[in-house]
Amino acid sequence: MRYVLIFVLGVLLSSCQSQTEDRQSSLDLLDELILEMERQGEVMSMAMDTLAHIYEMRINNRDSLLSHSDPNRYVFDGPFSINQRMEDTIFSSLIILTTTPDLKKAQEEVVMTNFLDEEFRKFYSKNKLVTQIYSNSSNQVSRVFPSYDAKNIVDPTIDVTQFNFFYEADRIHNPSKGLVWIPDAYIDPAGKGWILSLVHPIYEKDSLFAVLGVDFTVDDIINAYLEKYDGQYLLVNRKGDIVAGKSGAIEAISMPPLKNHVYRETVRSVNFRVSDFNLFNSKSEEVRTMAKDFLMNNKDEFFFKKENSLIKAYCRPFQSIDWFLIEIVPKY
Repeated sequence: MRYVLIFVLGVLLSSCQSQTEDRQSSLDLLDELILEMERQGEVMSMAMDTLAHIYEMRINNRDSLLSHSDPNRYVFDGPFSINQRMEDTIFSSLIILTTTPDLKKAQEEVVMTNFLDEEFRKFYSKNKLVTQIYSNSSNQVSRVFPSYDAKNIVDPTIDVTQFNFFYEADRIHNPSKGLVWIPDAYIDPAGKGWILSLVHPIYEKDSLFAVLGVDFTVDDIINAYLEKYDGQYLLVNRKGDIVAGKSGAIEAISMPPLKNHVYRETVRSVNFRVSDFNLFNSKSEEVRTMAKDFLMNNKDEFFFKKENSLIKAYCRPFQSIDWFLIEIVPKY
């Protein structure tokens, strides 16, 4: 009997040790993946900060810019520039939105900021995950690189200052005047689908002149990071919205049916709603409990008891942005 007890105790201790090792291994992998993404974010932030400094320095020398810039570089058809668009173009797409309060001043701004084309081209060529780089001004001038079919995509009557990629950088939301990560995915007015943005305000003396921004598509984040690992991963924000995720993980936690069974295709759809893909809106009570434990109670492990297809989940927070990386462990 004594030997049986010793054997059972040994098995239990071995099992506990194995579970502890599995837990730590999973958390370490999450930390590794987060660190990889945050390092890329730091590189991007430094590059953006440098470009913002160049932008501010140049526009605060307005007279010099106007005297050295080609006033005929861009040709317009109504609100839209119509310069030829090619893959290797050195041109941006420009829109002087009809919401501009001063058309003459906006036209002058186009000439004054032509130097951005070369700066945008250099930045874009060095940062492979960036899908587009742009400047949106307080005077409703939008410059986007690479160029795209703006005339058939963008409503020229929009007010860019009402979009989060602009107002999140203004003085009220960003009094420090530094870089801002926009943690919530949103639909891009330029037709790129669901994207995330890093923005930086540009001040002319003490007035907000424009907001400089770069975009990353949700699709690219999935391809560049989450698809490299075998596990089922979700990237979520503090509110529980799924910023990015592998299809297997989405399906496992009782989210709505996926378009063509692929999350990347779903987020490209104009019918995609972030609220549908929120952990707190899952049909599963346990998934909702998991979300509360991870996002509100700062726990890093959750065991499923009622879900027949799921075993457990792990979670780690980001340091630089209010996101969380979750691994869903299904039963195979």
